[in-house]
Amino acid sequence: MASYATSSPATDVNLVTAALDGDRHALARLISLVEDQDAAAQDALRALFPHTGRAHLIGVTGPPGSGKSTLVNVLTQRFRGSGRTVGIIAVDPSSPFSGGALLGDRVRMRDLAGDPGVFVRSMATRGSLGGLAQATNDVVKVLDAAGFDAVLIETVGAGQSEVEIASTAHTTIVLEAPGMGDEVQALKAGLMEIADILVVNKADRPGAARTARALEMVIDRNSAASEDGWQPPILQTVALDGSGVPELVQAIDDHRQHRCTTGLLAERERRRIKGELVGVLQRELLDRLLSRLGPEELGQWVERVAARKVDVYTVASRLCETPS
Repeated sequence: MASYATSSPATDVNLVTAALDGDRHALARLISLVEDQDAAAQDALRALFPHTGRAHLIGVTGPPGSGKSTLVNVLTQRFRGSGRTVGIIAVDPSSPFSGGALLGDRVRMRDLAGDPGVFVRSMATRGSLGGLAQATNDVVKVLDAAGFDAVLIETVGAGQSEVEIASTAHTTIVLEAPGMGDEVQALKAGLMEIADILVVNKADRPGAARTARALEMVIDRNSAASEDGWQPPILQTVALDGSGVPELVQAIDDHRQHRCTTGLLAERERRRIKGELVGVLQRELLDRLLSRLGPEELGQWVERVAARKVDVYTVASRLCETPS
């Protein structure tokens, strides 16, 4: 069972109220409670939940070095220019040994510092798979409830494992860049199938047109599988100077409008909620099982498996069948 820190219920009510009123310090504290699995975090999320469901959730993923952080920075500036407020969640990889991470909001997106309409938060993956931290969904809720018009979720960029972002975001942007084994990367269906918008970033480099053509081949091949007739556009950008970013913002807005018109935005939201609910159930049931089992009995089963007296599947089956 996860160990939870203690906190004052009155303080948490005050934090929720202050965060809803735009207090950035309260917002940061609430996110910390969520990340740390504080005992009062669930109560805070329950209070915030009625205020959610308004933000456009935008995932930005792709291989390392494709320029995700720079593009998110420029995208945010364009959103702010049109009067939209933006919350940013930058998921950073953490060490599998120490659990530590170089949290990116300390070194990236400095151009956004001081803008009251922007809130940047880095999160460590803490060993979770799929490129997203376990608490990401809850942090999204906090930013959504706080009134941000758009929430940008930048993943760690670990290739095929990034498909988890599609279950969280309403619109998923997949980045590629020239000179990174583009043709081979483009043929990996996992990333291409989650893309609502494809972007060849660093398009001022040699090979950008070739990369775009490779992506077009994949999209043409998969076009019959589109669930709602949306054809993912393939755009070219140079995030460093903003080239192509206005077209990307338009594509994001067009995708949201298309999903609203077809009714599939609500359907995607239901799928997102279902995935989140299943994940919460898995963690809750596992925590309860491990708490009931205890470290001593767990260690005994480990020793039996190590001695080849029983296999892990048999152990798991027996433990799940044991009455509480």
